[in-house]
Amino acid sequence: MSAPRMNRVVSDFAADATGDKTIRLKDLRGQNVVIYFYPKDSTPGCTTEGRDFSALQAGFKRANTVILGVSRDSMASHEKFKAKQGFKFDLLSDPDEALCRKFDVIHEKTLYGRKFMGVVRSTFLLDADGKLRREWRNVKVKGHAEEVLEAAKSL
Repeated sequence: MSAPRMNRVVSDFAADATGDKTIRLKDLRGQNVVIYFYPKDSTPGCTTEGRDFSALQAGFKRANTVILGVSRDSMASHEKFKAKQGFKFDLLSDPDEALCRKFDVIHEKTLYGRKFMGVVRSTFLLDADGKLRREWRNVKVKGHAEEVLEAAKSL
């Protein structure tokens, strides 16, 4: 399966989400969609990134944009993380890495000299027709949510 391509419709998917929901991409047509992939619930960078997106939720809403956070963590972990941080958007659980592979965000990483396969922090912005309009890979958290919001406003 190849990663979504710029200015092309992203193929439909369904994933378990917080709040005992299943999110289907096709059901979000008519709205812009931010899908951001992060490595792990309740870690410093991932917490900051989620807080930044949540703090800008009103701006994303005005820009007709839904935010979805994705990691390989369990639904129980996501529910706890979302509740503790007060996130105002859903988190999708991807334990089998289907979404991560669909968006090509699983890559070899190195930490303290140890190599492993992990999620590379990445964000994708889809327009109301489901077309991929922007992507950010190897994201640095500081200022990222603001940059994504500005891109969403321009759609």
